[in-house]
Amino acid sequence: MSRVRLIAVPVAAALVLGTILLLATGTDPLAAYGAIVSGAFGPDGIGDTLAYAVPVAGMATALAIPLRAGLVNLGGEGQLVLGAISALAVGLYVPGPGPVKVILSLLAGVIAGAAYAALAALCENRLGVPLLISTLLLSYPAMSLAGYLVRFPVKDAGSSLPQSPQLSARLPEIDGVTTGIFLVVAVIAVYAVIDARTPAGFETKVTGWAPRFAAYAGIDRPKLTLRLLAASGGTAGLVGAIAVLGFPYRFIDGALITPQYTWIGLLAALLAGASPLGTLLAAVFFAALTSGGFAMERATQVPRELTAVLQAVLIIFLAATSGVFKRKAKRA
Repeated sequence: MSRVRLIAVPVAAALVLGTILLLATGTDPLAAYGAIVSGAFGPDGIGDTLAYAVPVAGMATALAIPLRAGLVNLGGEGQLVLGAISALAVGLYVPGPGPVKVILSLLAGVIAGAAYAALAALCENRLGVPLLISTLLLSYPAMSLAGYLVRFPVKDAGSSLPQSPQLSARLPEIDGVTTGIFLVVAVIAVYAVIDARTPAGFETKVTGWAPRFAAYAGIDRPKLTLRLLAASGGTAGLVGAIAVLGFPYRFIDGALITPQYTWIGLLAALLAGASPLGTLLAAVFFAALTSGGFAMERATQVPRELTAVLQAVLIIFLAATSGVFKRKAKRA
């Protein structure tokens, strides 16, 4: 089954449905889609698209790593927030020059996210708790802890908002886009090399294709689950650390949850079948939809929620066409 065919059908279906909805509201579809494109990639919008694409692409990659083996990590938000709050703690309380503190903060975010995700894997391996449940439920203590910390022990004394003081250790920016984008691209590159060139990548793909065959071939699924979840959580924690070390250089309660980086990243990973390059392209696509939606709303008075509808329809059609094509392949 061609991956291009699998993606093209739901994308086309989503565009057709979007066109019908736009016509029903009396809006010119070409004008609306043109506003999305210009708003996302025009000179005034490309910076916002890239800024939004950094956490989305990072979280998409984090969730794609275990998804390649058929494992779904629903705890990305908790790992993201825990990585951010760990990076914040290092940035606030560890002495040293700025560049050293930035590196230590990034490492703290990676370690915290990896350890927390590994805990979910151990719950499945040792206690029999399904990964979907363990990853999802472990998110809530992490988010609650972060909310408590920025409301009480590390709250900015000069603000009434639940937020931390600003960090002195910061990632530099280029035209409003954090240089953390290079770290995210590096992670994707490493993931691509491991996926295509190493035995670990082959074991992961085989497990995703045929779990029973993988077990028969001697692949240690519990150990693989632990490794993949740790890598996934570490990547999510890195994204959280990048977010805290970038503008506004502080942790604000809810700021990493409200934009739904994790769930949009999961959509991107699902759309791309967890392939490294495809996940990056899908993440940029969804970031462009979100960023361009604001321009569409300004230009055509069509609510930007239409882009969320397109995203949902796209995933529904992706699941439907995937099932249809698989049944056709089995009959053939």
